[in-house]
Amino acid sequence: MSKTALICGSYAFDSIMVFQDQFKNHILPDKVHMLNISFLVPTMRKEFGGCGGNIAYNLHLLGANSIPMATVGEDFTPYMNWMEKHHMNTTHMKVIEGSYTGQAFITTDMDDNQITAFHPGAMSNSHENKVSDVSVADIGIVSPDGRDGMIEHAQQFSEAEIPFIFDPGQGMPMFSGEELTTFVEQATYVAVNDYESQMLQDKTGLDLATIASMVDALIVTKGGEGSEIHTGGEVIIISPAKAQATQDPTGCGDAYRAGLLYGLMNDMDWKTTGQLAGLLGAIKIAHLGTQNHQFDLTKIEQLYQQNYGESLF
Repeated sequence: MSKTALICGSYAFDSIMVFQDQFKNHILPDKVHMLNISFLVPTMRKEFGGCGGNIAYNLHLLGANSIPMATVGEDFTPYMNWMEKHHMNTTHMKVIEGSYTGQAFITTDMDDNQITAFHPGAMSNSHENKVSDVSVADIGIVSPDGRDGMIEHAQQFSEAEIPFIFDPGQGMPMFSGEELTTFVEQATYVAVNDYESQMLQDKTGLDLATIASMVDALIVTKGGEGSEIHTGGEVIIISPAKAQATQDPTGCGDAYRAGLLYGLMNDMDWKTTGQLAGLLGAIKIAHLGTQNHQFDLTKIEQLYQQNYGESLF
């Protein structure tokens, strides 16, 4: 019987704009205290995003049973249509009246500097969804979402004895060191990137070895350098998969986490799980946007053999 993953995390619209110059040429250092500036952005893309949405999309491409759970706004209809078009589960997408879906407005200049404004919108109501609302969940993930929702969903997974990944991501600054320590104590696995790993250590006062000893596995991603999986007192080094192009790193971490979930749902060993996760990240980075790539298990098997010289299945 196949397992089901419950994905708690944000859904958002990403408006991505490119400024065909450098911000530094237009911001006067001695006038930053009275900044009033406008950037002409000739092109704009509006993408479907959010950590929960991206994880669910990648897991769905792998053919796994996944249940996304999130709070969204009255403007969610195009995204809902996208999910339904791809035959994704929408049962636990809760629309909050009078709210917008989370929105990120990202302007990038020619030096890859970014100015981002983020409106959480309905995400702030994520605690209105409960883990117990889902009849069957064999594994879960708590990814960036509303603060109260993240706290409550982690507690609910723990109380229900459902193993879950704690993925704080950009939500980490919302929590104190004590709160982050509680998350680690409740979680079965922790997944962070290299920067978040250092921030987690700084805020909790715990070193990597200690954090790893509190969970079944601590996963640290390192972008193009691959990743590390700390488990059972050992560190498994995962070599990076080769990306066919480097178009857009946004969402690579979410794709990686979908690979983690798939490996755990299918009882793969940690080396295989990490390599699959890294491969999904490499596929994602070759495409603009977070949900514009496609693959199936046949393609995954082919690419896995090319990158790692062994069979996945």
